[in-house]
Amino acid sequence: MAKNTLSFVCQNCGAAYNRWQGKCESCGEWNTLAEEDTTGSVPVSIRSKRKGRTFALESLSGKTQDAPRLSSGMTELDRVTGGGFVRGSVLLVGGDPGIGKSTLLTQATSLLARAGHRVVYISGEEAVAQVRLRAERLGLSDAPVQLAAETSVEDIVSTLSEGAVPRLIVIDSIQTMWTDTVESAPGTVTQVRASAQALIRFAKRTGAAIILVGHVTKDGQIAGPRVVEHMVDAVLSFEGEGSQQFRILRAVKNRFGPTDEIGVFEMTGLGLREVTNPSELFLSERDLGTPGTAVFAGIEGTRPVLVELQALVAPTSLGTPRRAVVGWDPSRLSMVLAVLEAHCGVKLSGHDVYLNVAGGLRIHEPAADLAAAAALVSSLVNAQLPTDAVYFGEISLSGVVRPVAQTPARLKEAAKLGFQRAVLPESARGEAGGDAGLSLNAINSLTTLVAEIAARGSRRGDSSAPAEKNATPARFRRGEG
Repeated sequence: MAKNTLSFVCQNCGAAYNRWQGKCESCGEWNTLAEEDTTGSVPVSIRSKRKGRTFALESLSGKTQDAPRLSSGMTELDRVTGGGFVRGSVLLVGGDPGIGKSTLLTQATSLLARAGHRVVYISGEEAVAQVRLRAERLGLSDAPVQLAAETSVEDIVSTLSEGAVPRLIVIDSIQTMWTDTVESAPGTVTQVRASAQALIRFAKRTGAAIILVGHVTKDGQIAGPRVVEHMVDAVLSFEGEGSQQFRILRAVKNRFGPTDEIGVFEMTGLGLREVTNPSELFLSERDLGTPGTAVFAGIEGTRPVLVELQALVAPTSLGTPRRAVVGWDPSRLSMVLAVLEAHCGVKLSGHDVYLNVAGGLRIHEPAADLAAAAALVSSLVNAQLPTDAVYFGEISLSGVVRPVAQTPARLKEAAKLGFQRAVLPESARGEAGGDAGLSLNAINSLTTLVAEIAARGSRRGDSSAPAEKNATPARFRRGEG
């Protein structure tokens, strides 16, 4: 009989230690180490000494077919997954508590069940009656979805193996599942890894698509060992603010489709409503005529999205000015501020800087540098930017505006929403062409954009001297707002 081996495993990252300690050296979190039995995920009675079987090896050449997909009936969900659920695939969906994960999956399973497919919803956190109440509130109580409240993986696999193979199985959530093959409490790293492995084997063997719901940590990462994310075929992140009605479903990993693709939903009293034109929704409540706002023409996956960037630059009496940003990379904001001060003479060391992406969207691409810089300078000099202009371009450390990908798609989306002009990198003028129907203001250096906004601010603030274009740069150098 094998001797039990105890170790202390971090419940945040999965790192194992021989003794307990307050801080995990791998992820830096405190009080996340728990004692677990790591003898092995398979009992000794099940292990065998059989000789390994041989299998056939194939070459790279041969006939290939596209993976058959099952459409969920929700256009935005199919967009993120790459066209639907692939047979035998396993998806991991994560999101903050109360963001709408169960609502989204209840709607998707109901649509598939109404289409004649066998769909099973396994809840480990709620009773069957609670799931029924949610379906009744969403008007989906008549959908033939098969429900169960169970947490034992062996019982779930045995039940699902009877009868016709389900086309889609939802496990809500993977942190509540447990298996007899390991001796640990449900929710621990060992149990999560072993339970996910058993469900993945069932999906690959039967061809059923499985969706695993995962909890998230305080910093937004999916809880549990990172190896689970490597085991599954796709990782989807459901994002959004509780005070906002917008919800963003983002593909972080996808073996059968594009990554960084997004689907936009709106939370209503009857559940999640798909948003087919997110740009129009994000710009529906624009602050027209207010300094410090600029419209950014971005790309999320394969979809062009227009969103408003809001900036506020205010004088501060603190020794260290405050830098706050929502929806963008704080390191990127620090870089833009450094370039503005080093190459454009914009002194922001005595000002607090606040930057916000309207609508709750998170921007990951560097093409937002130009729009952020325009909003910051506009707020500093109290100059209104053109309301019919969009901005996009990457700013280098030397102050040069660099080109970005998919310029025609950005301009086409801007023209469709009624914008008349675009501020873009000079090197992207040839790629833009003349079919967009927009007036292009191509700039090569960030200094050019700062001078244009500063001149507009000087004319607005001092009507007696409209031609003194060099007065505003002097104000920048003195640090005046």
